[in-house]
Amino acid sequence: MTETARPAAFGRVDVDGTVYVITPDGERMVGQIPDSTAEEALAFFERRFEALRVEANLLIHRVKSGVLKPQEARRSLGALKRNILAANAVGDLAGLAADLDQLKPLISQAEGQRREERTRQLEDAKASKEALVAQAEAVAQSDDWRTGAARLQEWLEEWKQLPNLDSATDEELWHRFSGARTAFTRRRKSHYQDLAGQFEVARQAKEAILKESEELAESTDWRDTAQAFRDLMDRWKAAGSASHAADEELWQRFRAHQDRFFTRRREVFAAQDAENQTNLRAKTALLEEAEAAILPVTDLEAARAAFRQFVDQFNRIGRVPWDDSKAIDARVRALEAAIDEVARREWARTDPQTRLRAQDTVNLFSDQVAKAEADLARAEAKGDSAAIAKAKASVATYQTWLDQANQTLAEIIR
Repeated sequence: MTETARPAAFGRVDVDGTVYVITPDGERMVGQIPDSTAEEALAFFERRFEALRVEANLLIHRVKSGVLKPQEARRSLGALKRNILAANAVGDLAGLAADLDQLKPLISQAEGQRREERTRQLEDAKASKEALVAQAEAVAQSDDWRTGAARLQEWLEEWKQLPNLDSATDEELWHRFSGARTAFTRRRKSHYQDLAGQFEVARQAKEAILKESEELAESTDWRDTAQAFRDLMDRWKAAGSASHAADEELWQRFRAHQDRFFTRRREVFAAQDAENQTNLRAKTALLEEAEAAILPVTDLEAARAAFRQFVDQFNRIGRVPWDDSKAIDARVRALEAAIDEVARREWARTDPQTRLRAQDTVNLFSDQVAKAEADLARAEAKGDSAAIAKAKASVATYQTWLDQANQTLAEIIR
């Protein structure tokens, strides 16, 4: 067999167009291209080799960059080497296959790193599952009924996302986690069953209160009924809670009864307040007229008649606001007191016994003044200065008392 005109380090072409690849193990036929030159036939199979080289370079890049997982990289490496060594292509197939061997230590290193990462992941997963177990067991002993179930469900979803551990460890941790969830669920169910019983007792108590409040809603005994509603409110609070929906419905009914009564009471009190203000203006005007007509009291009988007429009209007018009643009543009492004072003085003036007592008092002090003046005259005759001073003081004192007695007597006989 003669050589082709085109020399090739890794291939040759027979005169019949058969192409051979040269390998360390000898020649191997890779194909035949008749009716073409040796260069064209050889180039065709060299292009196949270049395609294999591109594929090999791509694999090297992917392994070095860490795109492929170690196990996948090892499978791809083996498959590509087999393809290269058996390829119907012309080129340094053995050298290209040997170039791929540089990937083996990289893959081994990646596998070691992956084992370490897997170990860390499993350790982290174990720590996470142990933490979830501890949290679940804590909740299982708590009374966090509202959020406990939701939290346990969240932790269950977290558990599902964690990788499996070795069978014994995984089973032991899951048994504890699942047991905590079961224990909490049972306690929670029992709690709500007990709570349902309490709710029913509270509901019945509030229904009884509602029956009473419905009867009170139409009452016109404003003071006692207002106190009765306050007592019902205390009982309502002491009754405890029914279920949320029932509690809200019961409260709205109770509140409606309260509102009915207190709205009616406010309306009545508002009308009374308006009437009391009108009464206040009328009484004030009437009182001012009476004070102008009676004071000062000069004619006792006329004053008494005017006051009787005033009181009769005053009492017919009705109530005034509480805050103003004391001031109005005080002015009425003052007007009556003025008349009574004049009547007292008039009685004292016309009473014979009073006049006699007043005259006796005048006579007594007159005698005392005369006696003190006689003592003064004797002291002056003797020139006894101490006796003179004492006598003058006595004369002055008795004269003052005599003047007061004469004034009282004058008022009586006036």
